[in-house]
Formats: sequence, structure tokens, C-alpha cells
Amino acid sequence: MHKLLISAAMSAAIMTAGSGAKAQVDLSTYADAEGFLDIQALTCAQLAGTWQDQADLLSAWYSGWYNGLARRHYMDIRKGREAEHELILYCKANPQLRIIQAIDIVFKSMRERLGIKVQ
Repeated sequence: MHKLLISAAMSAAIMTAGSGAKAQVDLSTYADAEGFLDIQALTCAQLAGTWQDQADLLSAWYSGWYNGLARRHYMDIRKGREAEHELILYCKANPQLRIIQAIDIVFKSMRERLGIKVQ
């Protein structure tokens, strides 16, 4: 049984390596010397290429930023997760865009779909 598990793990590793899949990159890779990220400069490729927990962290940060701009003090967890998922899918398809550009596009699309009018 032990040999079978090792063999299966090796097969999966070989298939992943041959598929062109990229390794996840830690967000700290993009930080300046003091450890700060330029949130407005991060690209979709960087979001799509990081770990899920770090994508969650970025999404929460952006959500807070946008809600702060709108002077809103609440969070819809379900819509937030849906928006994050759509953003990551959009970013995978458009890696050259900056995340803030993709957020604008994804949010507008979600608002149209939900019939939300922005004042």
C-alpha cells in the first residue's frame, strides 16, 4: 500500500510538471524593501498565481477599500466570495490587467446582472 501511494504521488507530480502548471508564488515576492505591496500596481497574473489564502487576503483588502470609498460599513460574505471567484477567473483569462482594472469590470458585470444601480 505504501508503494502504491508513493507511485500515485509521483505520477501526479509528473503530470503536473508536464502540464505547464505554474507554482504558486507568495505575495511577499512583490513587496518592497519595507514589506509593503503596491496594491494599485498588482496584476491579475500575480493574483491568479498566488496561494488561495493570500488571494482571500487581497480580496478582503480590496473589499474594505471599495466599501470605505462608498462609506459602507457592512459585508455580504456570500457576494464577496462570489466576487472573488469571478475576479480570479477573470484574472486568469486576462493576466495582463491590473487587479483594480479587473475589479472594476467584474463589479460592473455583477451589478448589471443583479440589477443594482450605482448613484
